[in-house]
Amino acid sequence: MHGTRIPLAKPCSRAITIRLARDPNDLMLVTAIRSAVYLAEQDCPFEEEFDGNDMVAAHFIGFVGNEPAGCLRVRFFGDFAKVERLAVRHQYRRSRVSFKLVQASVDYVKRKGFRKIYGQAQDRLVDFWAHFGAKPLGHNRKITFSDFSYTEMLLEIEPGPDAITLESDPYVIIRPEGDWDRPGVLDASAGRAVTSPLRDLAFADR
Repeated sequence: MHGTRIPLAKPCSRAITIRLARDPNDLMLVTAIRSAVYLAEQDCPFEEEFDGNDMVAAHFIGFVGNEPAGCLRVRFFGDFAKVERLAVRHQYRRSRVSFKLVQASVDYVKRKGFRKIYGQAQDRLVDFWAHFGAKPLGHNRKITFSDFSYTEMLLEIEPGPDAITLESDPYVIIRPEGDWDRPGVLDASAGRAVTSPLRDLAFADR
C-alpha cells in the first residue's frame, strides 16, 4: 500500500440523544439494556424484571453517540403516569443520559396532558428524583421487591401549552405517538379525493 494514506478514524461522538421506541428492534435495545443493568448487575430474576408490562407502555431509549446507553418506561393510568425501569449501562453513568431520559419522559407526559407522575424509587435514588421536583408521597407504605427497598414518589406538573386535548387538530391526534408536530402519512392521505371504497360494506372507523 505504498503511497496510500490510511484515513484517520473520526472521534466517536458523545452527543446524547433520546428517542421513543417504535419497533421490535427498539424493544430489543430496551431488553438488552435492562438485562445488562438489572439481570446482570442487580441479579434480578428474569420474570420480575420482564413483568408483562412492556407491550402496554412507552419506552424511551437514550444514546451516547450511536451507542444505546439507557432506557426508561412510562405507563398510563386514569389521572397519572408512572415513570419506571430507568436503566443506564455502567459505562455511561457519568454522562447525563439518565437526566435527559427523565426530562424527555416528563415533557412527553406533559404533552399528553397529565398533571401527576408517580414513581417508585430505590431508597438510595430518592435524591436523584428530587432533582426533578418529585417528593416522597407520604403514605409511609413499605415497598420492597426484587431485593430492594423503594420510596413512593410524586411529581406534580402542569400540562404543556401544546398539550393534546379534544380540541387539538384531529390530524395531530392520529399522528405517530410522540411525533405530533410533524405531518404523518394520514395527513398526506387527506389530499386524496374521498371515494369511500367500502361504502357498501359494514361501517368501519378508526
